[in-house]
Amino acid sequence: MLRAEAHTRTGLTAGLLVGPASLFVAITLLVPVAILFRYSLNAFVPGQFMVDALTAENYLKFFSDSYYTNILIRTIRVATICTLICFVLGFPLAYVLARTQSRFKNIFIILVVLPLFVGNAVRAAGWMASLGNKGFFNQLLMSLGIITKPIEIMYTETAVLIGIIAVNLPYMVLTLQSVIEGIPPVIEEAAFSLGANPAKMAQRVLWPLALPGVLAGGILTFILAMNAYATPVLLGGPKFQMMGPLVYGQFAQQNNWPFGAAISFVLMSATIILMLSANRLLRQRHMVASSKG
Repeated sequence: MLRAEAHTRTGLTAGLLVGPASLFVAITLLVPVAILFRYSLNAFVPGQFMVDALTAENYLKFFSDSYYTNILIRTIRVATICTLICFVLGFPLAYVLARTQSRFKNIFIILVVLPLFVGNAVRAAGWMASLGNKGFFNQLLMSLGIITKPIEIMYTETAVLIGIIAVNLPYMVLTLQSVIEGIPPVIEEAAFSLGANPAKMAQRVLWPLALPGVLAGGILTFILAMNAYATPVLLGGPKFQMMGPLVYGQFAQQNNWPFGAAISFVLMSATIILMLSANRLLRQRHMVASSKG
């Protein structure tokens, strides 16, 4: 009886602690999202801003026009490639940071965090100076005699990928590093003592234990890439459209709030569906691999 009362008091205390934050999230996130969804069902009449209605015309316009669907596909492709490259580049660095015993470890972590203090627009501007026809990268290759004329990198998908990866990589590294640090090194040593090579240890021991960090880092990186704005605008140029700049253009330039709201919901829905699908697929494959092992 006493245990049940204590459990009830603990639940009430937890509810009181979580309540203000939950209320704040509901007001600042759910309410604007609900208003935005209502806007997406309105009709747009040039010269009248928007007209109250309940129509799916804006969503039909998006999915029936290949121009908009191609932008969505391009955004998903860029976000997926960025997430995979961030994982491939970030996992080894995160592992080294988590396992290093060097007295300079804090300095190494600060070096990873340091780019986050610089705004995305400033970093994109730096990449513009580096990747342009007369930028550092082309000038270096030409001075070494590797190329005879500048490589067209700016205003291409490659430039956008480079910029977004540079922005998102620290998030992946920090997320993985915090999770790997929580894995006791003695578990890896036990695997080695039982005859596992580094590849087998990584597959059978490190990967399953680090999976929560992989999922968290992948989700964070994917969301940031899907909603990127400054980097695609500055490095991709006006001809390279992604969903973030497209949403901004409808609200700020075209003044078509209903269609902009519909695009926002398409972007949000696609992000959530893809994240949940990838999460489920990754966990299923992990369970199958574990059962076979």
